[in-house]
Amino acid sequence: MGREANSIENLQTALAMEMSAINQYLLHAHVLDDWGLDVLAARMRAEMTEELGHAGRFIDRILFLGGDPVVAASDRPRRAASLDEMFSADLADEKNAIAVYTEAARLAGESRDIGTRILFEIIVQEEEGHMDWLQRQRNLLARLGEPTFMAQNMSDVTTGG
Repeated sequence: MGREANSIENLQTALAMEMSAINQYLLHAHVLDDWGLDVLAARMRAEMTEELGHAGRFIDRILFLGGDPVVAASDRPRRAASLDEMFSADLADEKNAIAVYTEAARLAGESRDIGTRILFEIIVQEEEGHMDWLQRQRNLLARLGEPTFMAQNMSDVTTGG
């Protein structure tokens, strides 16, 4: 049972992290809508949906290993005061998730839990995609300036909708 217990603990940690990310992206989407950035809000909702998929995969694996998933967030969402703050915080969260999931994959491999190792490796690659997107947004924000960046993330600047 040692192998399963270690994997279940790491999967539970990951599940809590994903639940936090879901809540964070949900809050971001509504804040961005409030700021008039509906295009960017839609992207945040898509990120939220992907994180929801990760959470579901972690739940399935915990159940497969005989565990009892606890569906609770590890952190409360934080409202960002600016786009740069939003992207920076999300980037830090993605980097943390990659580090935690990479270590969990290594430990699962050492204990010969190949299914859990592969799951963590796949999700690390998806989180790397999120990280790349966030880095690009921060670069665009810096290069274009906030007014131009914001204008590009609205459906219709002239009519507001």
